Amino acid sequence: MNVITNGCDWSKSDATVSASPSSQSAEVEDTLKRIQGINGVIGTIVVNAEGIPIKTTLDNSTTVQYAGLLHQLTMKARSTVRDIDPQNDLTFLRIRSKKHEIMVSTDKEYLLIVIQNPAE
Repeated sequence: MNVITNGCDWSKSDATVSASPSSQSAEVEDTLKRIQGINGVIGTIVVNAEGIPIKTTLDNSTTVQYAGLLHQLTMKARSTVRDIDPQNDLTFLRIRSKKHEIMVSTDKEYLLIVIQNPAE
């Protein structure tokens, strides 16, 4: 899972290198804290394969809204990529609007959603 914000790259290996689940969890926490500390980042959400948010830095209603809508959009984008080339898969989705930039890093089991202010 790669997340690139403001020129910084956080790859899946950053969060899943160690063998024990507790140290993996600590590394995931550290990675999320690093991402959240980047200037302009509004929030992060980790969503499971069913579209249920499991970790967030946003309020509940915002989290549920972003998680549900972006899970649907990501699954549709993944389906489109596979329809074009069955040997291919979606790895990253970036949406930029006037107010926000939303980045979704995909994995088989999780989505990592990062929302940031593109002006900062």
